[in-house]
Amino acid sequence: MASAFEAALSRRSSSKVTDAAPDDAELTRMLGAAGRVADHAGLRPWRVIALRGAARGRLGDALVEASASTGEPEHKLAGKPLRAPLLLAVVATITEPHKKVPAWEQEAVASGVAHVLSLLLDDAGWGVMWRTGPYTRHPAVARMHDLAPGELLLGWLYVGGRAEHRRPGRPADVARRFSVLD
Repeated sequence: MASAFEAALSRRSSSKVTDAAPDDAELTRMLGAAGRVADHAGLRPWRVIALRGAARGRLGDALVEASASTGEPEHKLAGKPLRAPLLLAVVATITEPHKKVPAWEQEAVASGVAHVLSLLLDDAGWGVMWRTGPYTRHPAVARMHDLAPGELLLGWLYVGGRAEHRRPGRPADVARRFSVLD
């Protein structure tokens, strides 16, 4: 296993993956580590839903329903969840009101879990891409995931076997994104 620094430097989104996917035991182990992100008040405001097999088709149907008034081609939307054998829906479980931890901070914790999980999956040799879209928070998509009140879908980690070719990484524009106040 690479160091955290090496894992962050080598991470690449994989837009195309093979049909292989990690099993639930491997995912549970990784979530045990990813769930260690900074979490003000220890709320654990996140959960992950694994979508395999027919569940991906049901998500495609929900995306089609969500887009009903947009004119977007149904076949294109219905097929999107089939691009990977495993989709990990990342859900922020917001506790509101909370006297110390605002909703945005709870959503940030869930995002942190998703990012660390994507690093761990990539480091383990899996192809991963975090996908969202205009229908991520549509009621039809929320129903398909059986989200409770106060839960927000942040998107899906598309996971599968890593394809042979990996795009080279682009360097971070650190000089423009880092400043020091004295």
